[in-house]
Amino acid sequence: MRKRIYVAGHRGMVGSAITRKLSERGDCELVTASRAEVDLTDQASVSAFFERNSIDQVFLAAAKVGGIHANNEYPAEFIYENLMIESNIIHSAHKNDVNDLLFLGSSCIYPKLAEQPMREEALLTGPLEQTNEPYAIAKIAGIKLCESYNRQYGRNYRSVMPTNLYGPNDNFHPENSHVIPALLRRFHEAKIAKATEVIAWGSGKPMREFLHVDDMAAASLFVMNLDKETYENHTSPMLSHINVGTGVDCSIRELTETVAEVVGFEGDIAWDTSKPDGAPRKLMDVSRLKKLGWSYSTSLAAGLRDAYQWFLENQDSYRG
Repeated sequence: MRKRIYVAGHRGMVGSAITRKLSERGDCELVTASRAEVDLTDQASVSAFFERNSIDQVFLAAAKVGGIHANNEYPAEFIYENLMIESNIIHSAHKNDVNDLLFLGSSCIYPKLAEQPMREEALLTGPLEQTNEPYAIAKIAGIKLCESYNRQYGRNYRSVMPTNLYGPNDNFHPENSHVIPALLRRFHEAKIAKATEVIAWGSGKPMREFLHVDDMAAASLFVMNLDKETYENHTSPMLSHINVGTGVDCSIRELTETVAEVVGFEGDIAWDTSKPDGAPRKLMDVSRLKKLGWSYSTSLAAGLRDAYQWFLENQDSYRG
């Protein structure tokens, strides 16, 4: 019998990538629902949805996400909506005897001054980055929800913590997007306007790690499908999450120059050093996932070309 797999957040960047990967397999039946069909922040709505559908497995990719500006401006929405979404889905999955669930978190769960590269053991060892603390706390709560249902009820609820993601179905909003879609849009618009210069924020020195969303989807399916003994041998009841990334970083200056090249912008790049740099480095330790047998396959340059092509083909409909 084919498994019925519910992808929460199937229209988002990560959820849509997971949906594409599952569709390619052809050995499962996908269950999805729009916001009009189920309000994930409403407990009764989510509970009724699970009761109506016979679900075998859940990928919890639904979340309220955004860049530094959005996290700063709307902290209440970021903590409230994310807490509600994960609490409602995880609890309803348990109530309806769904034994397999994968929760997608974020690298921002780690302390602001965590040792680099950031290991899973760094969780809850220091203060968080203040600008996205509400979002990070919600994601930490999601990890602990999974661990708690596993400990008390023997569930098989797992968590993966991705590094910075990008790719098709990203958010290209000029204010609320992350760095890669923001740069792709800015350089594209500068090219169209025949601008001679683009101003980038900061010094360009901070180091960041980026993972193409199709690689994230592949990793999610890999972790979900690990047998329970193998998964538990590489985790623990109180440290059940696994980092997902490339284990390779680059400077923001290198990233910016690569984006300009991919887009075909031939003007100058000026650096506004009056703008903040943020943390000097954010790199994930992905040794645990490598030991389990998975590693990324999409280079940054190839991934940026793919993301830019998607942007060009979807300018009339992309988010933002």
